[in-house]
Order: sequence, then C-alpha cells, then structure tokens
Amino acid sequence: MNEALMRAALTAAERGWRVFPLLPGTKRPALHGEPACPRTGPCAGGHRKWEERATTDPARIQAAWSRAPFNVGIATGPSGLLVADLDVPNDKSSTDAPCGATTFGALCERTGQAVPRTRTVRTASGGQHLYFTAPAAVRLHNTAGTLAPLVDTRAWGGYVVAAGSTVGGTRYELEGPALLRPLPDWLKALLVPPHPVSRPPVAAPGGGRRRPYVDAALARETAAVTTARQGQRNTTLLRAGRALGRFVASGDLTRTEVEDALQGAGESAGLSAPECRATLRSALDWSITHNQTSTREAA
Repeated sequence: MNEALMRAALTAAERGWRVFPLLPGTKRPALHGEPACPRTGPCAGGHRKWEERATTDPARIQAAWSRAPFNVGIATGPSGLLVADLDVPNDKSSTDAPCGATTFGALCERTGQAVPRTRTVRTASGGQHLYFTAPAAVRLHNTAGTLAPLVDTRAWGGYVVAAGSTVGGTRYELEGPALLRPLPDWLKALLVPPHPVSRPPVAAPGGGRRRPYVDAALARETAAVTTARQGQRNTTLLRAGRALGRFVASGDLTRTEVEDALQGAGESAGLSAPECRATLRSALDWSITHNQTSTREAA
C-alpha cells in the first residue's frame, strides 16, 4: 500500500503537481493545523499550511510516504490546475436528484458547448474530477455550486484527492481521456469574478479600522471548523457561518469569501461537500437576514 501510494504521489509530482499527504483512507490533510503548530522544522518561520508545504521534491515525497500509507492530495492552485468536482447527491435513497455530471451537462447544453474531454478521475463516491490547466492570467479560487448544483471547482485554496488514493475502501481511478486540456474560455468566463468595487474600509464605532478584527474573526472561525472533532463538525460549521454572516450583512466580508473559507475548512475536517454547502447556505441566510433586520430596527 505504501509503495503504490508513493508511486501515485511521485507520478503526480513528475507532472509538476504539488502534493501533500492525506490521512490514510481519508480526504483530510495529515499535516498539523495552526493551533497545533510546533513552530519548528518547516514552520520555524511561522505556520505553513498544506498549500504552502505541498511539494514536487521526490526526496521529501519518499520520506513522507515511507512512514505511512498516506493518501495523496494535490494542491490545485500551486499546481496550475483547476479541477471541476462533479459530485453525487448526498441522499443515496433518492433516485430523482440529478448528479453533478448531469447538471454540468445541462450547463454545457444551455451554453451551446460540448462537455469538455480532459483528464478525468472517478472519485470514491462515484463522482468525477475533470482536470484542466488553469489560465495563467487570472488567479482562480474555489467555488461551490457556482456553475451548477453539485458542481464545485478547486483552484487556489483547494485540493483534490489524487488517482490511486483510497477512501472508504474505494480507489480514485483515472478513467476516459488522460490528456490534460486547458480550461475552456467559456468556463473561464463563468468563473472569473467581477472586478470588485473599491470602497474604503468600514470604520469601527471608535473611529478605528474594523478590517483587522474581521480578518481575525474569519481566521478564528475557519480554524475552529478545521479542528472540530467528529460529532461536532456540522454544529461548529453552522455556528461559524452564523458568526461570520453578520460581517456579510455589514459589508465587511463578501458571502463568497465566507463560503470559500468555511467550505474548505469543513471538507478538511471530514464533512462532505454537499453537507458543507447545505449547512453554510442555512447559516448564512439566517445570519444575514437576522443582522440586516437588526440593523434596520436599530436605525
């Protein structure tokens, strides 16, 4: 098992993709989180997250994968990748709910495009990962349901489980075309965010800048979700979404900023992508409505 997974990691690295270890049999990073950072070794100059520690160095890969049968994570952003994650419905009892492949196919049909043929990996849940080379001129980030229901994307700030890894006893397998294609222009147009409107930072009641406090709250809630123990993950995610929703209501954070940060944290903690999306939608809808109402009443 160690040798097969090491080969999978080395093969990905040979393609220029930066890899890092995932806990055996799971999709969770095997590297320590910020609260547990020893501030030694690679983190001697400050905590380095999995995206920063992902590597193509064969010596580092061999040293890591010789210790345990780690699954292989690919840091998509540093690897120059954008991966479309076509998921399956979380409710396996429903046969009517369309899967991500179906909703993505419908999107292609609506836009008059063929479903892209590119490197495709079958996931352990039965979904698909479509790999594309990311455009160099723009820095794309993760999305959750932006393109279509049950269709997420992984770019900067995200990662995917590499082919050869095993989750729940099922391997991620390369299927169909192996040739890696560039991200189609029409998909790029749907993913590139609009240019942000410049506005000065919101002043706190005392006249100071609120942004450092907002950033600290975002970091704190993200870390809480990432390190939540089994049985408390969904509750922690719900609480974090409600806590940060007030900053969306006030205009200090965008909804996308909060969703991207907490979606990644929830998945890193072991929650499924659909479960994270549903919890975040509920938490943010409630918090934004509640805080906007409170603001109007106070005025």
